[in-house]
Amino acid sequence: MRSHLLNDTTAEHYRRSVTEGIERVAAKLAATERPFTGITVDGLAPRIDAVDLDTPLLDTTAALDELEEVYLRDAVYFHHPRYLAHLNCPVVIPAVLGEAVLSAVNSSLDTWDQSAGGTLIERKLIDWTTGRLDLGPAADGVFTSGGSQSNLQALLLAREETKSGHADHAEHPTNMRVFASEVSHFSVRKSATLLGLGPDAVVTIPVDRDKRMQTVALARELERCRENGLTPMAVVATAGTTDFGSIDPLPEIAELCDRYGTWMHVDAAYGCGLLASVKNRHLLDGIERADSVTVDYHKSFFQPVSSSAVLVRDAATLRHATYHADYLNPRRMVTERIPNQVDKSLQTTRRFDALKLWMTLRVMGADGVGQLFDEVCDLAGRAWELLAADPRFDVVVEPRLSTLVFRHIPAGVTDPAEIDRANLYARKALFASGDAIVAGTRVGGRHYLKFTLLNPETTVDDISAVLDLIADHAEQYLGDILDRAS
Repeated sequence: MRSHLLNDTTAEHYRRSVTEGIERVAAKLAATERPFTGITVDGLAPRIDAVDLDTPLLDTTAALDELEEVYLRDAVYFHHPRYLAHLNCPVVIPAVLGEAVLSAVNSSLDTWDQSAGGTLIERKLIDWTTGRLDLGPAADGVFTSGGSQSNLQALLLAREETKSGHADHAEHPTNMRVFASEVSHFSVRKSATLLGLGPDAVVTIPVDRDKRMQTVALARELERCRENGLTPMAVVATAGTTDFGSIDPLPEIAELCDRYGTWMHVDAAYGCGLLASVKNRHLLDGIERADSVTVDYHKSFFQPVSSSAVLVRDAATLRHATYHADYLNPRRMVTERIPNQVDKSLQTTRRFDALKLWMTLRVMGADGVGQLFDEVCDLAGRAWELLAADPRFDVVVEPRLSTLVFRHIPAGVTDPAEIDRANLYARKALFASGDAIVAGTRVGGRHYLKFTLLNPETTVDDISAVLDLIADHAEQYLGDILDRAS
């Protein structure tokens, strides 16, 4: 079995095996005509259940043949131009190359003696990102597994900074409040629960017609918090909400945070692609005043999952995530100026995910990434015009980034519940066909559909065709209802 260990004696075996795997994936990508096969859980589960993991195949080709049956054939392919569902982007080739390198070398980014150059590359990319954010000379950060972890760490730092600044409430985290808009990411509430702040800790702020946080309402709630003897721990502004791509009014929120002495966190997991944009960077104006920022390179920098980071204005605040172990990062290493990334991270063992972004920037450059993100934002604008002019559909808000929330309005149908059911059916039928994939959400208690446009290869013709499919499925559902009723 030692022949399967990757080392100097098995380098040729490694080359052959990985090449065979890459050729399989490349062939699949080239031949994929739909984003999904439409396989059901009941159709796929028996294949995987039939695999006996205690009986190895002992052959790479056989294992790849099996993988075709249990995974590759029925995977959801984000690179397809009619995958229009969630915040999943097609990935750029330099990043995939980086993924192959980091997996083989297998550096762990917790300590210098496990990563060396990897540590410095990650730190360089953190500095690059904080520079793009204009957070100032004391800024720092660390890569994370994703936006949810980044938000959790940011709110952890906010909680600890609040405790140190409000000694009278230090023993009562349940006195602390977090403010976020009604369309903010669910991880804000989840993080508050994990941090022991209590179920009522997150104060929901209403949004305006453009789905942006209402700062008048925020000011009112901050004042009410103070009047009730509670502590405004953090305001979470969103730069790119999941459903609408809306960007909260960052400068106004920063003013309120300054006035009330409140930590300002910006969840830019989606909108961070604007950092590389030449034409739309101004949409993030005000983010430079944040105390912490979440970015997801695996959303709008076209990176493979996972690639995220949490950035802070003041590197000293990262001390709240610092713990020392004699066998790993003893305290003496700080005075010896040995850079251990575990001193900043909630994770210990951690992949060298920064390498993917490094390879992307070194091959394509930031302008190249920004151009791709600008393309999908421009596409969303054209898709909005298409939807707004189509009487079959109701679209909620003009996009700021690259998402569109809409629903089909069947002719002659006025019952909102029936319209809900028609849209739900259309989404499920479309998914089952495999012809396209769209997402769903709720607005005002009603069911809506959602396009998340992150593929520059998607065209207006693709969107028009998918809209026709949605309308056809919805009308088919309503026709079947009428037939059964007659």
